[in-house]
Amino acid sequence: MRPGEELPLDTLRGVLRGKVAGDLDALEVTQFPGGFSNLTYLLKLGKAEYVLRRAPLGPVARGAHDMAREFQLLEKIHPVLSVAPEPLFLVEDVEVLGSPFYLMERRRGLVVRTRMPPEYAGMPDAPRQMSGAVVDTLAELHAVDIDAAGLRTIGKPEGFNARQVGGWAGRWRRARELLKDSGDLPPPAELRDGLVIAWLEDQTPEESAHTLLHNDFKLDNLMLDPADPSRVVALLDWEMTTVGDPLVDLGLSLTYWTMPEQPGRDVNEIGANFPGFLSRQEFIARYARQSARHVTSDSVRWYEVLGHFKLAVIVIQIFARYRAGQTSDPRFAPLAGQAEWLIREAWRRIAADVTGDGGEVVPADE
Repeated sequence: MRPGEELPLDTLRGVLRGKVAGDLDALEVTQFPGGFSNLTYLLKLGKAEYVLRRAPLGPVARGAHDMAREFQLLEKIHPVLSVAPEPLFLVEDVEVLGSPFYLMERRRGLVVRTRMPPEYAGMPDAPRQMSGAVVDTLAELHAVDIDAAGLRTIGKPEGFNARQVGGWAGRWRRARELLKDSGDLPPPAELRDGLVIAWLEDQTPEESAHTLLHNDFKLDNLMLDPADPSRVVALLDWEMTTVGDPLVDLGLSLTYWTMPEQPGRDVNEIGANFPGFLSRQEFIARYARQSARHVTSDSVRWYEVLGHFKLAVIVIQIFARYRAGQTSDPRFAPLAGQAEWLIREAWRRIAADVTGDGGEVVPADE
């Protein structure tokens, strides 16, 4: 476990006794290494295994990292979407671990981040199979009947896109204010973040539909079968799930899918920039086919720019917590550079529109 993120085992045993199967006296806890947000642990109770999720350490944004909400969402989603893990036990008493937490079933599989795992080394078609699994799972998610599943009320789908821009813009400005004297970000005139926000506001489309949204849909939130890269074992990290425009999910997925490299992280060898994987255009075309929605490269551009901006906000909020000393995880140190890269990439995609030079600034399909 990372220093400072250990769990109090005796306290945990006391809370879980009589609530879960397994040998609590044999309790072992290890921490899953991935993710920059919520903390996730593996609990071994003899032969029984569970996954525990809790909010990160330190102050968090109001309404964020709500483990009780995530648990309650999974209670509704798991029965209608097989890739959603089953939630098992919620503890809302903050005195136990310092924040609410819940247990869910453990599923076993591969989480692929920036490189192909050795399990797929002898499978020449693995990149395409993996690509298809990503797109098809996204379409399956958006096909859930939100009324039959009792999910329409988890959000406010009408006016969703406009609220997305306003909400994320407010978070960006608050994080910028916290960092204004740190020198970690270029001034607004240089970074052009204000122009990106203005473009998103001016170009906000009406929702294309109202569906279930994961809101952080990407390859490394999927768990794949080690023997079959086309089979998704689980879709993880449901913290930001809501209902709204499905193209918001598609735009963020494309943001991740087309990122060649991010400051402070490994070169990305997965996605549209590498042979065998679906290109950006192929990704869009497959989603359009699988979802039966009319989606084109041009119609999804606003959603991709929103995806870049939204991801920039997420990482700069984490960096602001790191800069304030509210967390000491060294992985957070380069996140200001990552946020800057994302804003600059968003600007590159819209610069011709804003400056009047003509043309559409969209990266060519690889």
